Amino acid sequence: MTRVKPFVAVVDDDTSVNRAIRRLLRSIGVAADRFGTGDELLETMRSIPSYRPACVILDVQMPVSNGLEVQRRLAAYGAPVIFTTAHEGVAERDRALAAGAIAYIRRPFDDELFIKAVRAAIDLVPRE
Repeated sequence: MTRVKPFVAVVDDDTSVNRAIRRLLRSIGVAADRFGTGDELLETMRSIPSYRPACVILDVQMPVSNGLEVQRRLAAYGAPVIFTTAHEGVAERDRALAAGAIAYIRRPFDDELFIKAVRAAIDLVPRE
């Protein structure tokens, strides 16, 4: 049986942030796909049933659907969520964590803390 290496979906409308997060993930051997909006990710997951990231890294504030709305819609897929944000928002953090987010990390973040959160999220996903 072939083992599929887990991969992460990074959803952020800021291309430079998205690129930096994917570069950090690559440095620890984790592949990552880029999405500019949560709707792009959700459409991919809906249209390709086998597309299941081990973890979704979401920006909180994005155009169209914000991260909290995307998290709510992702619940049907069971993908662990890690939020990153440049904005201080205690209410958003509390809602995200109450809805099951693995972590809510403010940017700029400590790389080790972020990596620890990603590894914890990936370990939650059962492997075949």
